[in-house]
Amino acid sequence: MNARPNLDMLEVTRLTREGRLTEAMTILQGGLSGTHPSATSGNAGGDAGQHPLGRATRIIDMVPPSSRGGAWTPPKFTPSHFVPDTPSFDGGLAQPQVPEALRGFLDRMGQPGSALGLDGLVGPVPVRAPTPLPEGARFEERMFANAAGSRAYKLYIPGGYTGQPVPLVMMLHGCTQSPDDFAAGTRMNELAEEQTFLVAYPAQAQSANVSKCWNWFNAADQQRDQGEPSLIAGITRQIMHDFSVTPGRVYVAGLSAGGAAAAIMGSTYPDLYAAVGVHSGLACGAARDMPSAFAAMRQGGTPHHRGAKQPVPTIVFHGDRDTTVNPVNGDQVIAQSRAGSDLRTKVSRGQAPGGMSYTRMVACDESGHPMLEHWVLHGAGHAWSGGSPSGSYTEPRGPNASREMMRFFLEHPKPTAPSPM
Repeated sequence: MNARPNLDMLEVTRLTREGRLTEAMTILQGGLSGTHPSATSGNAGGDAGQHPLGRATRIIDMVPPSSRGGAWTPPKFTPSHFVPDTPSFDGGLAQPQVPEALRGFLDRMGQPGSALGLDGLVGPVPVRAPTPLPEGARFEERMFANAAGSRAYKLYIPGGYTGQPVPLVMMLHGCTQSPDDFAAGTRMNELAEEQTFLVAYPAQAQSANVSKCWNWFNAADQQRDQGEPSLIAGITRQIMHDFSVTPGRVYVAGLSAGGAAAAIMGSTYPDLYAAVGVHSGLACGAARDMPSAFAAMRQGGTPHHRGAKQPVPTIVFHGDRDTTVNPVNGDQVIAQSRAGSDLRTKVSRGQAPGGMSYTRMVACDESGHPMLEHWVLHGAGHAWSGGSPSGSYTEPRGPNASREMMRFFLEHPKPTAPSPM
């Protein structure tokens, strides 16, 4: 959705949350006058199949949240890009006709009624039984707080950890996800058990974002020692203080909104994180507010020029059929991480065991050491490549992003490490 001066996104969001869809639709129609909204409501990345707004706009009665809380939802509203195997929104009433412009807006919100659901991911996460832990392993719930607030997180401690120095990987989930769901989908804990490293999963609070998205699009959450970056860095340092972490082997990765947050951490804390993994995310500073966030997701943003003299080792995965976050954002993450360095690139093509083909670009420094990797997944959408169906937003057919990220990470230790806390 392009940002337009006469389109008050905040007001549309507020009215939609309150169930005042007729008024929200009026603003959208005024803001989109002379344009043709997409006929495919879930198409956050293009405008194929356009047609003008119809004249008949029915009033939709919104279904209120349950007593347990939640968001206002239209009756039987199922977004066209709804992820299979997740429950649909169901108000128990006959399905109304949802105007295309409003349907598209709701799709982009990530969850109907969500003020800040800018990830494009929709639907509640299925409730699944916890995965049994291997002998000696622990998956602990912990908490961190500082001046910016507090965040819970889960820390996976493999059975092979006995106090010896090990690497640490910070994993930032996408919208609507939880640490347990993200761990199940990425299978990073299984990899940690195999290779013996710590994995932390900070949990975005619903009080900070109703769809549990990391607020990558807020200017205040893109600064070192402020907002959410200070919380994620604080969790990282707390673990480094409480456990034996190998000096210079601390890494950060994420999916979608979490991928964008990982890019921010790599940009703002290059002294803390030795390498970064961005899956289906956006570059640091690609957006500064809600309208620019929608624009960046659709067509790329205008990332920050960090002023760094050295490239930040970064590995990127992005599906070329991603209609939630335009694949051009993967190019922008690589360009930002390159920091203007003259790196030599080589391109190869392959096919994963699951059948998905990919193109892999590797950029090396003068000594031939790989500094950047960019995996373009052909035919993939907005999901973690090579992930498990036991978690949400995964693409099992693709190359194993978790394993490839860990390979890349372990190739990039920092020469020196900051002292913890």
